[in-house]
Amino acid sequence: MNFNPRVIEITNLKQANYELQIIDCDPSGINIMSPKSIFKTIKLEKIPAREANLLKQTFLAKGGEVAVARGTANLSIDYTDVLICATIKQYKLAVNQLKLQPWGLPRLAQAIEKTLEYNEGFPTRTYEWPDKKLAITPGRTLIMGILNITPDSFSDGGKYNERDSALRRVEEMISDGADIIDVGAESTRPYAGSKKITAEEELERLLPIIEHVLAYSSVPISIDTYKSIVAREALKLGAHIINDVWGLQKDPDMAAVAAQFNVPTIIMHNQEGTSYQRNVMSHVCEELRKSIDIALEAGVERDKIIVDPGIGFGKNSEQNLEVMSQLEQLKNLGCPILLAASRKRFIGDILELPVNDRVEGTGATVAVGIVKGSNIVRVHDVKEMARIAKMTDAMLRSFNNVR
Repeated sequence: MNFNPRVIEITNLKQANYELQIIDCDPSGINIMSPKSIFKTIKLEKIPAREANLLKQTFLAKGGEVAVARGTANLSIDYTDVLICATIKQYKLAVNQLKLQPWGLPRLAQAIEKTLEYNEGFPTRTYEWPDKKLAITPGRTLIMGILNITPDSFSDGGKYNERDSALRRVEEMISDGADIIDVGAESTRPYAGSKKITAEEELERLLPIIEHVLAYSSVPISIDTYKSIVAREALKLGAHIINDVWGLQKDPDMAAVAAQFNVPTIIMHNQEGTSYQRNVMSHVCEELRKSIDIALEAGVERDKIIVDPGIGFGKNSEQNLEVMSQLEQLKNLGCPILLAASRKRFIGDILELPVNDRVEGTGATVAVGIVKGSNIVRVHDVKEMARIAKMTDAMLRSFNNVR
């Protein structure tokens, strides 16, 4: 007899309860064992050394482990990053004690508690407009189809910048499974060659077509712009969502427009150049938190915020792969995640394929992105990606025991 040993992965309480039920554990035992069977590692950055020491002592007393930088114990350094390794049970016990400690430890406790809450929970959202409705729910990834009404977009520039061709494309994408149509009138491709245009030029391209698209489309319309003037005019016509590739950090009035119209707002990480002083994903999360704060301070409701890691923007191929490999860290922001990797250059670099021959590479990013927590995927090849998403969702529903 070999006992059929194997390692199983338990990431949330629902999975824990399921596995304990399978072995016919007593119901009271399930309540006790579930939080003990989930192990999480949380990283905290720039923690004052004396607070890190108390943090470590508290978790050690509860059976957890905390790693800190050399020099923390004797306070020869001022700050340290921290890795906490503990079960959910140990986190709860330690957090309750940290809330009673001095200095900034109660604030640290709240940050840890909120991180666990976001990591465990699903960002269910329901958005309603007079003419449309959109729901982000467990087990179903939303498909955002791309409509570029531009002459110079990297993949399909010039194809859909006339009314009739744009409407045919909208009809095709909706038929193929698009839940949202994202309309852009300025190429914001993250590579050399795109031409920056004024808000007036962008509106000249957008307005004559968007009003027809809005009247025709049976799904919500997102406006891909980082200019508040363009967003305002499109929203006045009835657009449903703002998609800002500069995360509300380029135009200081964009957050106010989002708040005024009370619409879902996609904030993407972006930067000039590809130089990072530390881990790329650490920087992405930090900058997205800044964008979230900008939105909240302007009056945007937290439930209206959607985050995008900005694949390809301010990142080279290696950095894009790093972000893809750590995409699940975005769940700790507590917002739905949009992934926009469709046909991007890093796919072409790896597969050595031109932009219009990257459907399989895009499919790989969609499948991995969904597994790692993406709720919406922004794609050119709607039919193929909708099928990949549907299959990936079905497998994950089984894995997560979503019945």
